[in-house]
Amino acid sequence: MSKKGFTLIELLIVIAIIGLLATIVIVVYGTAKSASRDTKRLADLRQIGTALELYNNDENHYPIGDDVALGNTDTACLNSDGWQATGCVGAYMGKVPKDPQSGNYIYSSTSGTNYYTITATLEGTSNGLTGNIRLTPNGIEQGE
Repeated sequence: MSKKGFTLIELLIVIAIIGLLATIVIVVYGTAKSASRDTKRLADLRQIGTALELYNNDENHYPIGDDVALGNTDTACLNSDGWQATGCVGAYMGKVPKDPQSGNYIYSSTSGTNYYTITATLEGTSNGLTGNIRLTPNGIEQGE
């Protein structure tokens, strides 16, 4: 009499293979998510930099502020008065983006200088940059 079915060993091998494949998918998915957040950070910094250059062209200086958390309710937009919570109509930047994970980019510019920095932290490596990065009038560069 022949019985049809799977042996216990065959079932264990199939379960082990499924577990291995699931582990690989989870690791790849996590890496892809962090890479997409890093790409968004770089795009956000370029967008903020463009708005700051437009502001500087009109106002002959950058908005003044030290350790300003961008993208929260106090810095929702950038208009001719600088970072503002309201008054975003006709602004240089109608909605200031936030960091996709930590929530804030940090902006600093002191009075009397024509220079600013915005700091962010990458989760991986993107465009040759890793870890702490900063945006200045010269572009995005590796931070300290």
